[in-house]
Formats: sequence, structure tokens, C-alpha cells
Amino acid sequence: MKLDDKVYFYPERGMLDCNTYVITGEITVVIDPGLEQFLPELIQDMRRDGLDPQDIAFIVNTHLHLDHYWADEALKRQSRAKILLHPLQRQFYQTTVVETSRFFGLAPVEVQEDELLPDRLDVGDLEFEVLPTPGHSPDSLCFYCRSEGILICGDLVFSHSTGRVDLPGGSAGELKQSIESIAQLDIDLLLPGHMSPIKGRENIQHNFEFVRQQVFPWL
Repeated sequence: MKLDDKVYFYPERGMLDCNTYVITGEITVVIDPGLEQFLPELIQDMRRDGLDPQDIAFIVNTHLHLDHYWADEALKRQSRAKILLHPLQRQFYQTTVVETSRFFGLAPVEVQEDELLPDRLDVGDLEFEVLPTPGHSPDSLCFYCRSEGILICGDLVFSHSTGRVDLPGGSAGELKQSIESIAQLDIDLLLPGHMSPIKGRENIQHNFEFVRQQVFPWL
């Protein structure tokens, strides 16, 4: 689904899947490919939107929980893209990849970076700042395009909810701090890892206020 000229949205398909975002420009970046079992449908939807997997340059993740990264290696094989992991994702690999998979009674799927993810992701017309936002997981990141007011936030915050904090490495205090920091940004399009995007600065600020009042006390 095309959200604007440069951003595409592919909603989660079931349990333990996530929203996938594709950023296009001089290069094409896929953020959070999701589960491998749903990859054929994702590629089919991308082709329907005129996106060729062979054009994908980079695969990146908001964090390395299984519902977000398990298709990384499979997509790399089909696209020849490079996987970029942030230094925090390498630092907390044991926690987010290994321990979290075992938390769900599953064997971890290994992922290997081709390069490290820099602090800025430049796709040509758009540049995304890579912002560490721990809480849901210690390696969580947001991708923020300041010029367009676009925030891809993973499991930091959703419509009227937040990411859970009971998985290995989770922290309610850090999640609250990360949300408060992100809430200070000028955001016109909030793209979460689950549920629907939120459009419009006023709607997004109302959502932050709802989260403060109704969700923070329960974290």
C-alpha cells in the first residue's frame, strides 16, 4: 500500500508478524520484513505496487524480535540486499534474538549483518535519523525523517497502546522515557510495528497523551 511517493506500508498478517515499511528513492530500503512464512505474500504485494525485490539495497530492523527480523536472511537471498544492524542490535543480540526466542519456546533464527547501520539512513530524497529508543527492547530504534515528519517507530508506541516490557531486556522506565523523548518531535505520520498508522500531528499528539494517561500507569 502506497502511503506517499516514497513510503509503502504492508500490514502484519497474523500472530508474531509485524508491519513492514519500504522506503524508495535513489535506493530502496525495507524496514522489518517480518516472519519468513509470510515473505511470499509480502513480495507479491510489493510487486503489485511496482516494487522489484532486486532493487532492494538494504534490510534494516527497528529491533531484533522474531516477529520483525525472521525474514531478513530469506529476503536477502531473494533480493541480494545487504542487512544492516545497528551497534545496539549487535550489543544486545543475545538478549533480543536468543533469549526472546527461547521465551516463546522457539529456537532462535540467526541473522548476520553485512554492514553496520549508521546514525543516518540516506535514501536520496529522504534522510532518516536513526534514534535509539530502548524500553520494549534494549536495541529498539526509531527512524525519523525530519523534513517530512515521518516516524517509523517499531514497537515503541501504537494507537492507544505501547510495546510490552515483559520480554528479556524490557524496561517500563526506559520505554516511558523513550516515548516522552519521541513525543517532542514534529511528527505528521507515525508508522508503528503493529496496528494502523496514525496520520496528522494533532491525532498523533492526542495519542501520546492517551498513552500517558491510560497506559503508563499499567506499565
